[in-house]
Amino acid sequence: MNAVENLLSKRLLKAKDNQYTRPIIRLSVLGISICLIIIILALSISTGYKNAIEKKVIDMGSHIRISNYDMNYSFDPKPFDKNQLFLEDLKSNPDIANFQYFATKVGIIKTKDQVEGIIVKGIDSTFSWEHFRSNMLEGNTLQVKDSQICNGVLMSKSLARKLKLHIGDKVYTYFVQDPPMQRRFILEGTFETGMPEYDDKFVIADLRHVQKLNRWDSNYVGGIEILIRDYDQLQEVGNFVNDQIGYQLKAETIQQIYPEIFQWTELFDTNVMVLMTITIFICIVTLISTFFIIILEQTPNIGILKAMGLTTHRVRKVFMLIGLRIIIEGMLIGNAIAVGLCLIQKYFHLIKLDASSYFVDYVPIEFNIPVIVAINAGILTICLLVLLIPATFVAKKNAAIHAIQFD
Repeated sequence: MNAVENLLSKRLLKAKDNQYTRPIIRLSVLGISICLIIIILALSISTGYKNAIEKKVIDMGSHIRISNYDMNYSFDPKPFDKNQLFLEDLKSNPDIANFQYFATKVGIIKTKDQVEGIIVKGIDSTFSWEHFRSNMLEGNTLQVKDSQICNGVLMSKSLARKLKLHIGDKVYTYFVQDPPMQRRFILEGTFETGMPEYDDKFVIADLRHVQKLNRWDSNYVGGIEILIRDYDQLQEVGNFVNDQIGYQLKAETIQQIYPEIFQWTELFDTNVMVLMTITIFICIVTLISTFFIIILEQTPNIGILKAMGLTTHRVRKVFMLIGLRIIIEGMLIGNAIAVGLCLIQKYFHLIKLDASSYFVDYVPIEFNIPVIVAINAGILTICLLVLLIPATFVAKKNAAIHAIQFD
């Protein structure tokens, strides 16, 4: 039985006398292809851009930051002892990958003809360079060891350019306090995160410099940064950390520290959903129009098939198979073009962006295979369900004698 309907759908779709429907079918295939291309590109770009922004924000710090409740926003935190009892409980959590200690200090870098206000971020040997190393442009990362203090610093390429500093140059830094203090560092390397909030201000140095400037004990730090293994578990791990640290300290997730950035990225999902809805609606309208034109042109053949004893159910099945062939052809073409364009952009970065405005210098692409498969399955299901209406109508309403006489 199925073989008969399958053969009939092929013959009716490729019949030479389909002078009106042939270009319409091509347009329908093209419409489905464009629909898939737009949706896959939108999803891949949106996911890629969100992941790129999230990575850059995490590179600036960590997933979760523990600090004193009295920490103000002048980057001069109230210190606390890093040897906390709750650390053992946190280490037992398999979702937590690393702890790193830090402290910040406001200062001024002065060169022969330039002055820039900066924030020195002190780190120690616990700092994870795995995440940050991808941002390095020139020079080396800091060799921070427990045995001796490191006099090197890292700063952004843009900040070094403003100050006219090069790798190996001396960096004279001044700290406004009582009494005023000066430190001479050596520029070991430059980085670029693409986040102006970080690149224009932060200089990375040995934590012990900040401790000495603030006259802290060597066990005192400004905060603890926590890196987790799975970003999707951020909120859950953040709540767990808050439950463990007690009332004197607070734990903030990266989303709470930079809410404006993550609220901005959340808008991508809304925009993609609106775009998908409009695109699928246009695709469905095009497909239904094509289907009705096919039915009108094939009305005499419908009558002949019914006169030969083909049931209403089987006639409907023939036209559903015609619609399925059009949809699959459009989907195959759309997927091939969309995936090809995504791969080209992913590996060759042909479409560039202004990093100062978009935080990245090219359009990032991220494939999510399960989502793409789900989108294909969803579009196929929606289109077939929509086609059931006209297919059922024509199969039931067209009497054999009237259909044969139709001209």
